[in-house]
Amino acid sequence: MKSFIDALVNPVFPFLRNAVFAGILSSVLFGILGSIITVRRIGGLAGAISHAVLGGIGLALFLSRKNIVPWFSPLIGALLFAVLSALIIGVVSLKAKQREDTIINAVWALGMSIGILFLNMTPGYADPMTYLFGNILLVSTKELVLLAVLDVVLIIAVTLFYPFIEASSFDEEFARVRGIPVVLIYFSILLFSAVAIVLVQTYIGIIMVIAMLVLPAGTLTLWVKSLLGMMVGAALIACIASTSGVYIAWITDKPAGSIIVLITGILFSFSMVGGLLYKKLLLKQRKNLP
Repeated sequence: MKSFIDALVNPVFPFLRNAVFAGILSSVLFGILGSIITVRRIGGLAGAISHAVLGGIGLALFLSRKNIVPWFSPLIGALLFAVLSALIIGVVSLKAKQREDTIINAVWALGMSIGILFLNMTPGYADPMTYLFGNILLVSTKELVLLAVLDVVLIIAVTLFYPFIEASSFDEEFARVRGIPVVLIYFSILLFSAVAIVLVQTYIGIIMVIAMLVLPAGTLTLWVKSLLGMMVGAALIACIASTSGVYIAWITDKPAGSIIVLITGILFSFSMVGGLLYKKLLLKQRKNLP
């Protein structure tokens, strides 16, 4: 532990500090957006958006390295594909519910296929594994600033509109009857998720970002009754898993993203097993009551 702390304050290892800060800042997004996604049961939509991002990254790298559009960075390409995917999925989900699974799978598959194809055609070496599974060495100060800004905007939005978000998340029909703009809230959630996925994918990877959006909040589904409680608890779980994952990755020289998701998955498994045992115990006690 001492060597890890020494490395954090050592100017020679800025990437390690960036990784820790990225984990803390990302935890806010995982806690808030992950809780809403879990309650609304739209994990599949978020998964499709996260995988479609690779298409934008591949296209951006191809166009920039070919000097066709030199300023077209992977961040811009990822944001473009993420937002476009969110809008397409959102419109189809609202207008043709019976085709939702089809469009989700289509966006998921096409996004990744386009990305792999363009990465293959890109001059030089473009390793898709870096984008699929993340790399803490690539987290820049610019990305930390963008994460912090998104955190602040999201916290302000949730604080101002929490009653509307809560009502539309648990009972959309009731919220619509009460005049709550459920469609606007729905698209706002998708767009916030799209931007968050793009900013976090460098740190945790495209494939694993959906796990971090679902697992921390899912860990609390049997224990927490309110959406706010789930948001706070999920953010703490994600923060603990992220910080612990970076530490373990540092001392073992293993991929941080995989370790972070593994820690979160273990916590989720313990929570599910513990919740089921607790419910069985309560049921047994009730049967024994006179």
